[in-house]
Formats: sequence, C-alpha cells, structure tokens
Amino acid sequence: MFIQTIDILGTIAFAISGVLVAMNKHMDPFGVFIIAFVTAVGGGTLRDLLIGSTPVFWMTDMTFIYVIAGAATITVIFREKLKHLRRSLFLFDTIGIGLYTVIGIEKGLNVDLHPLICISLGTMSACFGGVIRDILCNEIPVIFRKEVYATACIVGGIIYFILREFINDQNLIFVISLSVVITIRLLAVIFKISLPSIYAKQE
Repeated sequence: MFIQTIDILGTIAFAISGVLVAMNKHMDPFGVFIIAFVTAVGGGTLRDLLIGSTPVFWMTDMTFIYVIAGAATITVIFREKLKHLRRSLFLFDTIGIGLYTVIGIEKGLNVDLHPLICISLGTMSACFGGVIRDILCNEIPVIFRKEVYATACIVGGIIYFILREFINDQNLIFVISLSVVITIRLLAVIFKISLPSIYAKQE
C-alpha cells in the first residue's frame, strides 16, 4: 500500500510538471494531456519493460489514468493560481524524480537485481519521463544540461542501500532516500551548483 501511494504521488507530481510545460508552449487541451501522460508514465514504462513486467503498470491499473487526467484537469483549472509557473514546474519535477527514484530501486530489488543496477533503474525511472516531455516540447532535456538532476537520483540511491544496512524500517528508508534526492536538487538550484560541461576545443 505504501509503495502504491508513493507511485501515485510520483505520477501526480510528474503529470503536473508536464501540464505546466505544455501550457508554457501554448498547447491545446489534447496536447496538454499527452505531455502530462508521457511525463507521468514514461519513466515507469521504461522501468517495467526493462525488468520484463508486462503489461506495464498503467495498462493493468486504471487508477493511474484517472490520476493523470485529474491532476491535468485541476492544474489547468487553477493555472491562474500558479503565477510562478517555472518555480512550480521545478518543484513538482523535483518531487517526481525523488519519488520515482525510490520506486524504481524497489522494483529492481523485487526481481533480485544488483544494487548498482537498481540505482540505474531508479535513475532511469525518475528521468526518462522528463526526457520525453522536453523532447516533445522542443527543449534540451534537463538531464543533458549542466544541472544536478540524475546525480541527485544516484546519490539518493546510494543512500538507500547504505540505510538498508542499518535500518529495518522500509518506509523510513524510503522517506530518507526521497528527502536526499529532493534536498540535493533544491540545494543545487539555490546555490547554482552545476556539473562542468564538456566541449571540444576549437582549432
């Protein structure tokens, strides 16, 4: 039940971030829903395909479809309340990657994958929906820029496995690991911390 709750919360967070990006691009209602949908389920779909869990989660549980539609509708209705769209987008995107990181790791553990693979799975779960969203909206995906994004997921994943050695409460491990991902992402933006870019020197 706890896992499903986190999964739904992550879906809501990513759906809202997708709606905000789509509205910034002045898309019609259909376009807004499509962007919300792919943002919310893109990472989880890749995760399930990689571990051979088919049909993927949103095909067997209509709750996710209803949640995405509801989150998209509410966000559009109250769009005037979201005056600072860029700030709102950042917040919901950050919450989404934290939630989906721990969900991806847990899914990997359920099929007995190595910890490093679980961390990779969690990172892909967290980032892939945003990659699809940005590509469809003609943006360079955040994960490919200098921003600390996937790095936060990786660190959160490492903390997750360290905590497993000392804490037996699975829910507490989830909450702490999730908080680590969100905190790192927030601090990186607040203090303008970024990874160095790699570029070829011109002759």
